Amino acid sequence: MSLQQRIQSQFNDSVAVKQAALLAMAAPIEAAVRAMVACLVGGGKVMACGNGGSAADAQHFAAELLNRFEKERPPLAALALTTDSSTLTSIANDYSFDQIFAKQVAGLGRAGDVLLAISTSGNSPNVMAAIVAAHAQGVRVVALTGKGGGAIPELLANDDVHLCVPADRTARIQEVHLVTIHCLCDGIDALILGETS
Repeated sequence: MSLQQRIQSQFNDSVAVKQAALLAMAAPIEAAVRAMVACLVGGGKVMACGNGGSAADAQHFAAELLNRFEKERPPLAALALTTDSSTLTSIANDYSFDQIFAKQVAGLGRAGDVLLAISTSGNSPNVMAAIVAAHAQGVRVVALTGKGGGAIPELLANDDVHLCVPADRTARIQEVHLVTIHCLCDGIDALILGETS
């Protein structure tokens, strides 16, 4: 296989996974948008967490809400739990890396808030601990996963939302995660700005 054929294969695989994800995820993405809008309009905040590429996605999502996505609007209350190196390293050092997000959710989360919990495998121990902490605080969870969701679906409550990419390859899951984040941002703006119902 030539290098150009490999490149074409990457694009073709990405398109196929995105088409499958559209069919599987459109309704739960709408549910997630509505949950986040209800939170934000009600004076709550959206927190986001994840590891590695998912940490970057959490930061990307929080920035789009707090600053803006594609249209001008007031800032929306959003916070990535991945950015404060002093907090992250102190929790990891004093307790456990598994607690780096959970302790922040316990301290910052309030009833009515939403946690966007991102894990491509669905098996990240610190993301799972954050979900448990969120429920203890009355925080609703939107889980963004792949690979069947891993262990995360077992932790979700009835009013939580699971956005699971129907793929096993990490690169493809991450690509759909980015599109999903942009769908969330666009949907939140559309509802808040009254452009859709």
